[in-house]
Amino acid sequence: MSTVGPLALQMGQHIFLMNVVALAAASGLGRHMPFPLRKWPVAAAVVQVVLLWSWHAPPVLSQAIGSSTLHMMMQASLFVSALWFWRAVLAISEDQKWLSIGLLLFTSKLFCLLGILLIFAGRDLYQLGAGHGGGATGAMSGLEDQQLAGLLMVVACPLSYLGTGVFIAARWVGVLQRRAPHG
Repeated sequence: MSTVGPLALQMGQHIFLMNVVALAAASGLGRHMPFPLRKWPVAAAVVQVVLLWSWHAPPVLSQAIGSSTLHMMMQASLFVSALWFWRAVLAISEDQKWLSIGLLLFTSKLFCLLGILLIFAGRDLYQLGAGHGGGATGAMSGLEDQQLAGLLMVVACPLSYLGTGVFIAARWVGVLQRRAPHG
């Protein structure tokens, strides 16, 4: 049985923080969230995408995986950006729920694109060095680790973003039906 490599482990942590913990916190805390976390949903989406892609640039992520300080900075910035994004998307008024759905589509497509790039890259982009798999029996190669990390993204992102989008769309349709004149 292969061991999970550092990139797949890192991706699992990102997914859990950004798509489970941040979404649950944004949903549960609601109006108790600080004011800036309930506003500027487009800015929240852009910041989240820029941070995710920046932290996943090969030289940056390779350094972050090797440094506990950078690792904590990465996790914290991705968590706060995800918390801001989820809260802002959920706080959009009923009259503009189309914007929530559009932002979920925008961000999920760019996150899935990163996952697809990791899966189908023809080489190990991160070169995490010896011990990453370097020939040990049952150890995962760098490319296999990268492909597993991408697969985790491609599976998890649609589940959380699509699930939230369906929930928002269903509530929005219910509001529109209640507002429609009967007859």
